[in-house]
Amino acid sequence: MKRKHVAVLMGGFSSERPVSLSSGSACADALEAEGYAVTRVDVGRDIARVLDELRPDVAFNALHGPYGEDGTIQGVLEFLSIPYTHSGVLASALAMDKELAKTVVRAAGVPVAQSRIVNRLEVGDEHPMEPPYVIKPVNEGSSFGVVIVREGQSHPPQFLRSTEWGYGNRVMVERYVHGRELTCAVMGGKVLGVCEIVPVGHAFYDYDSKYIPGGSKHECPAKISPNIYQKIQTLSLRAHEVIGCRGVTRSDFRFDDRHSEEGELIWLEINTQPGMTPTSLVPEIAAEAGYGFGALLSWMVEDASCSR
Repeated sequence: MKRKHVAVLMGGFSSERPVSLSSGSACADALEAEGYAVTRVDVGRDIARVLDELRPDVAFNALHGPYGEDGTIQGVLEFLSIPYTHSGVLASALAMDKELAKTVVRAAGVPVAQSRIVNRLEVGDEHPMEPPYVIKPVNEGSSFGVVIVREGQSHPPQFLRSTEWGYGNRVMVERYVHGRELTCAVMGGKVLGVCEIVPVGHAFYDYDSKYIPGGSKHECPAKISPNIYQKIQTLSLRAHEVIGCRGVTRSDFRFDDRHSEEGELIWLEINTQPGMTPTSLVPEIAAEAGYGFGALLSWMVEDASCSR
């Protein structure tokens, strides 16, 4: 019996709190089934004090979004000398900034879409880029704040300047890439399989299609040519390595094969803390590679360290 004490960090106070609570609960249950002593921690502003009192052997980071996967909680854990899962401070911060992450992977030969950063308050009646394009917050996940501007739209979406917008003023405007949604997981230095995501009843892979059962179909392994399959694996591992990631990551791609089998393959972003909910992709991809949910999480706990 493994009796390491694992504190599962979940909840927090980002837009992705509900997703994190779902991920954290599933992980805590599975780790207990694997024989670990588990404490569930709903993260608040007093997290440093709470962890200093708990002194767990490992912190399993099931937080999502700002403060949880942008290097902030990682810095707290480093300061407290508590080994933790997933990527370290620098890689987490870098991956969370979509534009900076693209700059790094582009230099390593990973194909990315043309994009630019704008202040949402300065977007007027003129398109910041020729449609179609995508507007997305620079530092959010779970597709929060993402909108597709289609060809023929006369002006940018006006709600971008609304006081109800809650995702920061810096947004990325990125060329829209037609085609299929593909994703690939990396586990340590090992690349896993490629999965295709098919949204059901949604225009794209948005929040509802991610987390509501039946909101999307997952084709694992993806039914694409062996050449493209291997290329996605190669690019995913390269992105994982050049950003400096550790543990498990997931890279997302768009593949436009409307005109040829080779098509256009574009890397979108890397997720340093993929969801672990019942509808999440990484557990499904890992299962295809022979890692059950408990085995996947156990690997992550045993991989935990400081100075990541």
